[in-house]
Amino acid sequence: MSMDREAEDALRRRRYLALWFPFLPVDRLRIARPDLWQARDAGGPVAIVEPVRGAMRLVTPDADALALGLNAGMTLADARAQEPGLVSFEADPHADQDWLERLCDGCARYTPAAAIDPPHGLMLDITGCAHLWGGEEALARAAADRFERHGMAVRHAIAGTPEGAHALCRFSAGPAPDEEAALRRLPVEALGLEQDSGVALRRAGLRTVGDLAARPAATLAARFGEEAVDALHRLLGLGQRPLAPRRPRPAIRIERRFAEPVGSTAYALAAVEEMAAEAGERLRERSEGGRRFELLFFRTDGLAFPLRVETSLPMRDAPAIMRLVQERIDSLSDPLDPGFGFDMLRLAVPQAEPMAATQLALEGGEARREEAVAALIDRLSVRAGRNRIQRLEPRDSHIPEQAQLALPAIEVRTPSSWPRQGEPGDPPMRPIHLFDPPQPIEVVAQVPDGPPHHFRWRRAAHEVTRYEGPERIAPEWWKAKDGALEGESAGMTRDYYRIEDVRGRRYWIFRHGLYGAEARHPAWYIHGLFA
Repeated sequence: MSMDREAEDALRRRRYLALWFPFLPVDRLRIARPDLWQARDAGGPVAIVEPVRGAMRLVTPDADALALGLNAGMTLADARAQEPGLVSFEADPHADQDWLERLCDGCARYTPAAAIDPPHGLMLDITGCAHLWGGEEALARAAADRFERHGMAVRHAIAGTPEGAHALCRFSAGPAPDEEAALRRLPVEALGLEQDSGVALRRAGLRTVGDLAARPAATLAARFGEEAVDALHRLLGLGQRPLAPRRPRPAIRIERRFAEPVGSTAYALAAVEEMAAEAGERLRERSEGGRRFELLFFRTDGLAFPLRVETSLPMRDAPAIMRLVQERIDSLSDPLDPGFGFDMLRLAVPQAEPMAATQLALEGGEARREEAVAALIDRLSVRAGRNRIQRLEPRDSHIPEQAQLALPAIEVRTPSSWPRQGEPGDPPMRPIHLFDPPQPIEVVAQVPDGPPHHFRWRRAAHEVTRYEGPERIAPEWWKAKDGALEGESAGMTRDYYRIEDVRGRRYWIFRHGLYGAEARHPAWYIHGLFA
């Protein structure tokens, strides 16, 4: 068999590395919150607790607590009665998830396909990557050693399917002659079925995966459901479920590895600038520009700090990219901490678009103005947040508050035109700013369905001197509830008036509902103010 054929067969045989952190919440507190850890004087057994059905229960006891017979699910009162020196911390699932995501980003040094494997685990597709580390076991040992050196307890296993690696990592009790034998020795709980299904299997005398594999699939499906058969097939490699990496593989990816850890953030940013220039050259060769740039700062402790900047127009100019990166770093609540040093940097361009060359001398000032506005939007969005700087996009709706949609200004702008209102130079037909929701007012009219004569808003009386209207807006009958105001019945007509009071202030108000036909006493609202 030729070497090319052997390489193809190796790639066709997928290999997965599962990493499991059995005490992740405890280890996270010990590493990330040493102040809290020392304040509790956590020198003995430790457990993470959370309220379950009115009682505080253990969810993650550490190794010392497990050795003393304290298990997950026990009430805190029973655990302290058995071990008075137990130290407890309240669970923080969001912080644990954020920590696990950072660990997942750090595993990008081993493979571009790394995914979260709940609970408290990671799944790495190491197909075609193991030879860079001297083999599968060497790669797995390097990953585990890195986490263990910094205080994370970790278990690992390698298999041909994600389900197999997951099960071996969590349920394997000892060595086996080969992978298939190890999988067949696993308990039925390794299938990940519901608790009732696991109890039913054990009552039927099926205690291991091998016991199930020896039975006909049709018999198992008829008695225990197709879920048990599907889980068995996936575990043994007879069925496939694709792995969904946390970060999809980008079109352009540039890495810098350092022989010695870099403890200077300024030095790391200088390397990032060189990487940005290289990325710009690659984009120029492809006649493209990047819309999103993602940086990963890999620390020696296994964690990775992600940094992302977006642009409203395609970009490939390295100085402009670095200005946005610096803006993003300056806006961080926590500074970019190298810890014991960065040992690798990665710059990825996951989103790129065609970018044609421009001739500013021929295109005039319009191109310069567009670039200047885009640069301002980019800087403000990076500093304040992508959802803080918004633009309005017209929508095809005659309901005033639904005629536009607020979107992040940095997103792709689709060509659109606003409906024309009146002739140039005429006063606006509608105010620019609308109250959300419209504010109720008290109105006095000469006739019930006539224009307003007086109205009271915010405990102040206003006398109407001029008015225009009514402008009648019918409800969207196909979406009866969308145009309804709180406390009002859906699908009522609105009669809008542009009015002016004795002080010259102009308002946009409406009567909600036709008098007699839709409402006995229609309510009035003020929807906006004219400048």
